[in-house]
Amino acid sequence: MKTIIYRHRKENKKKCTLSSLEDREDLLFLTYPKDPLPDLSSYIVLKMESPPLTIKDQGRSLLLIDGTWRYSEKMLEALPNKESLTYRSLPNKYFTAYPRKQTDCLDPKRGLASVEALYLAYMILGYPKENLLDHYYWKEEFLKLNHLPY
Repeated sequence: MKTIIYRHRKENKKKCTLSSLEDREDLLFLTYPKDPLPDLSSYIVLKMESPPLTIKDQGRSLLLIDGTWRYSEKMLEALPNKESLTYRSLPNKYFTAYPRKQTDCLDPKRGLASVEALYLAYMILGYPKENLLDHYYWKEEFLKLNHLPY
């Protein structure tokens, strides 16, 4: 199964950290609210303030919400069968290197850029993460800040 990137239709693709990954075969980009979602019962939805993602979650696919903090809350609320979905967060020891002012995020330091969240989730699950950060301008700063190998 592919990782679903559920991108808000108003997301600025020029600022989107995932735009360079649109040709990857392991990622499926869908647009909210236009594109219907598949059955998500075997997916993990990344969401702050949820139990942390661990290696025990390996074998399941991911749904990553890609939009501003304001939009992401609305997108999460609109998920089909949202009460029965599995939600996980990334451990709170990881911080963003993306230079922005986040006014709607619960915890701005932990408010990761989408590509950072995807990279960390793949790392935790043991999924291939090669080349995910290749076009991310703040790659070196992100890896250094989080004490991750280059």
